[in-house]
Amino acid sequence: MIQIGYWGLFVASFLSATIVPFSSEAVLLGMIVAGFDPVLTTIIATLGNWLGSMFTFWLGYVGNIERIEKWLRISKEKTDKYKVVTKKYGAWFGLLVWVPIIGDVLAVCMGLVRTPVVMSMILILIGKAVRYSIWCYMSVYAVG
Repeated sequence: MIQIGYWGLFVASFLSATIVPFSSEAVLLGMIVAGFDPVLTTIIATLGNWLGSMFTFWLGYVGNIERIEKWLRISKEKTDKYKVVTKKYGAWFGLLVWVPIIGDVLAVCMGLVRTPVVMSMILILIGKAVRYSIWCYMSVYAVG
């Protein structure tokens, strides 16, 4: 992905925010080591990952619960548990959508329970921006 530069980072970041297992952090680190602009890489990674999470949110919003359970390979009991907790905290879960493994499930559940779209978008964006800013800072510090 590094060979195709910023577009590769965007695609990697988008895919890693879906159920596709991918490490955008590795691509981000590789680009910083290769001399790409840290601020621009942070912005692009954040936007790609945010749009990927919004796609995952949308899948939950328009999705069929039975298909989603099968697709994510989780039991109905677990889905019901996530839905109850997501209803309790609502769009605020958007701040945690970046968390590996559970983040995709949270995004889907936020869509399933119809958390307010604009508030969800904003909070997911904040969570993603903080995540990639920390990764970028740590990468620059480690490299230089």
